[in-house]
Amino acid sequence: MKKIYAILVTALITFGFTACTGAAPDVAELNKGQDIQIYTAPNSDGKITAKSIEAAFASAGFMVDFNNNMNTVFDKRFGGHWYKTYHLFGVHSKYAAKLAQKYPSIGLITPLSTSIYSNDKEHTMNISSLSLKGMSRVTQIPMDNPDLIAYHKELNDAIKKALTNGHFNVLHYKLSNPNDQLAVTFSSKLEVEDGDIITAKEDLQAEFEGELEPIGFLFPSFLEFSAEIKNSGFKGYDFYDTYSICKLDVIYPISKTHPEVGAFAPCSFYMYKKKGDPKVYMGFPGVQNWISAAEIRDQESLKPLQEAHKLLEDKVNELRAQ
Repeated sequence: MKKIYAILVTALITFGFTACTGAAPDVAELNKGQDIQIYTAPNSDGKITAKSIEAAFASAGFMVDFNNNMNTVFDKRFGGHWYKTYHLFGVHSKYAAKLAQKYPSIGLITPLSTSIYSNDKEHTMNISSLSLKGMSRVTQIPMDNPDLIAYHKELNDAIKKALTNGHFNVLHYKLSNPNDQLAVTFSSKLEVEDGDIITAKEDLQAEFEGELEPIGFLFPSFLEFSAEIKNSGFKGYDFYDTYSICKLDVIYPISKTHPEVGAFAPCSFYMYKKKGDPKVYMGFPGVQNWISAAEIRDQESLKPLQEAHKLLEDKVNELRAQ
């Protein structure tokens, strides 16, 4: 009996020591099997803001592509919002251009989307982003790729810098189907006159934007990614551009119950042409990412999400057929 008591006391002391010293399991273990991760920090004094988070990322070496206050547009469009703070925040680092040398699919997460949102009852600030597994799964870049690992570490370091005294949450989402196709890709011959590839690209993009804007799609950012890729030492693209694409009718209802879906919103749409290849390649992350990663089941969220996916896919297919 004394021996059992001694073991129990030792266990309790060990547990208490771990809790008091703030020891935490490795983030990879916390998010094992998850495509997204959520980092939470106390913010009762209100010192952590979307602006301070942007500054922390910039000082950590990230390029900030957008930091949009969604409450402003929600109020204007829908007459209200869900949280005191809700921003969609997109960034990328030097590793994106480095990965693009071998893996054009990195454009599916360039910019890398996140959401910044408050928990107004608990007085915390949160950042939702992709886990290493999530980055790998959508791009099909091997999870053990050193540059992808370094990119994700850089992301987590910036998050921890932005949200001091925080922690990663343990998530228990069940992937609906781990083998689902998570990227929608297209290819089409680029019609080039007199060797003027840039004009041909601009004409294609003008058509693309002209088809999507009238049906409610917004473009929070546009990145001439090929310039950064060239600066990284690779000159294999005639052009490589990425759009961030958003539809308010999609993100507004979903963000009420799943604010973490900002890890996929706005979605990144790439468009590139390799030197010596007559085709232009395009792609975007499919809605199955949202559905699977955040275990979205309610029809109020699913219907606009699936409709927007079909609209975007149909419009790109129409563009290719012209």
